[in-house]
Amino acid sequence: MSTRHYAVIGHPIGHTMSPFIHKRLFELSGIDAEYTWLDIPPEQLAAAYADTLRGLDGYNITIPHKQAIIPLLDALDERAQMVGSVNTVKNSGGKSTGFTTDGIGFAKALEAAEIEPEGRIMILGCGGAARAIAFELAQRGKPFEFAVHRRSVGRAGLLCLDITRKIPDAQVSFGLMEQIIGTVDLLINATPVGMYPHVDEQPIHNCAIGRCGAVFDAIYNPLETALVKRARANGSKAESGMSMLVWQAVAAHEIWDGSVYDPQDIRQLCRDAADALAGKTS
Repeated sequence: MSTRHYAVIGHPIGHTMSPFIHKRLFELSGIDAEYTWLDIPPEQLAAAYADTLRGLDGYNITIPHKQAIIPLLDALDERAQMVGSVNTVKNSGGKSTGFTTDGIGFAKALEAAEIEPEGRIMILGCGGAARAIAFELAQRGKPFEFAVHRRSVGRAGLLCLDITRKIPDAQVSFGLMEQIIGTVDLLINATPVGMYPHVDEQPIHNCAIGRCGAVFDAIYNPLETALVKRARANGSKAESGMSMLVWQAVAAHEIWDGSVYDPQDIRQLCRDAADALAGKTS
């Protein structure tokens, strides 16, 4: 059997953990495959799609291409079409099909951390990560709200309208991040605030964090963000984004080749990926 070829695309992308994770997943499934990263500036995406990406067996997509890739593809699966975002592409029979596994990765990460998405759920931000998480929650019938900065109110309103248009029974609202009041059962940070190298930053104040029962931060670098540290110091259950990154990669392999993995192996991969990241940033 010939070697298969995969990659992750984004810009910038030198920090990515995807090659480490996907190479391990291919090893676990016994598939002969190469996986690399491609730094593609936005203005070069169309040319790269025609010249390089269509020749791969599949690829993953990160910022800033998750929506820009859509017009170039031949087809979208139902979930990607609904969310309006693609992070995984499968090339087969001359056809490129886009999928999204971010929401699945989020749900699996919560499950692994034994965090229940119940009660009052609040998503910080309304960008790409927030969108994927929001649609996952809405599909599962979970009420939630967005908390955004004043400059993003219009964008948050449009996202709420899009969700309720596609999932009519969704219970979603939005408000200002600086006006968070009351207890939050699950706080989800889907903003880049606290991401390396700005590791001392938090998206909300300590007093608001202190009213959170559980915290999930989609950021995986650093492994423990300032938000996660503060939540844990308060005695709250808190989890950062490495588990989400690994589980969305697992879902990509299910799409590419139907691979099924032992949960124990995936838990070990999460630990190994965390160690590898710590080695890269130390």
